[in-house]
Amino acid sequence: MTIAMPSTVYRSRDLVEPALRAAIARLDDTSRHVASYHFGWVEADGRPTEVGGGKALRPALALLSAQVATGAAEVGVPGAVAVELVHNFSLLHDDVMDGDMQRRHRATVWAVWGTSTAILVGDAMLALAHQVLADAGTEASTGAQALLGAATQELIRGQLADLAFEQRPSVTVTECVSMAADKTGSLLGCSAAIGAVLGGAPPATVAALQTYGEQIGLAFQLVDDLLGIWGDEAVTGKPVGSDLRARKKSLPISYAIGSDTVAGRELAGVLGCDADLTDDQVAAAAGLVEAAGGRGWARQEAQRRLVAACRVLDSVVIDSSVRDELVALGRFIVEREQ
Repeated sequence: MTIAMPSTVYRSRDLVEPALRAAIARLDDTSRHVASYHFGWVEADGRPTEVGGGKALRPALALLSAQVATGAAEVGVPGAVAVELVHNFSLLHDDVMDGDMQRRHRATVWAVWGTSTAILVGDAMLALAHQVLADAGTEASTGAQALLGAATQELIRGQLADLAFEQRPSVTVTECVSMAADKTGSLLGCSAAIGAVLGGAPPATVAALQTYGEQIGLAFQLVDDLLGIWGDEAVTGKPVGSDLRARKKSLPISYAIGSDTVAGRELAGVLGCDADLTDDQVAAAAGLVEAAGGRGWARQEAQRRLVAACRVLDSVVIDSSVRDELVALGRFIVEREQ
């Protein structure tokens, strides 16, 4: 059964999107047009569209963390805009590096305008994220910038590790988890703490929220990796078995190859060949991942990370309604189908 998007995500979109659009409007004409297309606001020719952007989980986390600190989500809006800009900077660059032609059921920016434009517009978004925080001009916004800068460095470190893994025949689960913690967990951890920083929350509260977000980030990546093998193309917008076709060292694949099972060894052989995989080979490889325990382990590990995330919330004083929304957001991340 498909789990519904938590209502807090829709509320955060309503609060954050006007500020996000205002930030994008500050870019030069070309960057503004390309970024607006990427966010789903316009078609490539500039016509307005109702396609809409991604799930906007990071802005929702930023606003909830502001509520933890002050009770007012609005305090977290600059942080919500900043983390969404950094996330989309990374998506523009990821699409170039992965050669992905589709995102959210539309052509990617580099596929329409070329790699140079995609890289430069991504860079513009990254710079804009820090401008948005700097504009607040407070001591708290300086702390938020430091948090965002550290998370961005970790994200890039994770991306570099992910690229390096492509040149290796195998990667341990420990290495893969460390990469995912940097590439995905760091920005979600920042998102879950940046609103609290802007709201002047005590360091212990900020640290707990950041740990919550980091654990949710690992759960997110585990589910993302499962969808990269077994996701429904009509829902995810990516071909079935896309990670296997690309021979990615994702978490369930790394677990399966390192499982010391017959299926794991067969999988290593299939993915070690140079020729493109046929549809039948992709389907067979997915079966080998499951037979070697990769699918079951990844699902269980995502649940374990969710439990750990919720447990850390109990270590600090948080309004029960906000805590419930944080838990609901975590459950959605683990049980989502796209």
